[in-house]
Amino acid sequence: MDVQVGDVLQTKKAHPCGSNRFDVLRVGMDFKIRCQGCGHEIMLPRVKIEKNIKKIIRGGEQ
Repeated sequence: MDVQVGDVLQTKKAHPCGSNRFDVLRVGMDFKIRCQGCGHEIMLPRVKIEKNIKKIIRGGEQ
């Protein structure tokens, strides 16, 4: 899956704050993402994130 820094991920499951959109801050074996609702930063393994992605929104799209 081609995910790049600066993309926005829409996930199948929502964050506890209610938002399901995350900004991608770091890509590699682990992903660092920031919740757009509350600003909480999370590091998760690539496998777990790729399973949970519903849609990738590139920089210019909305």
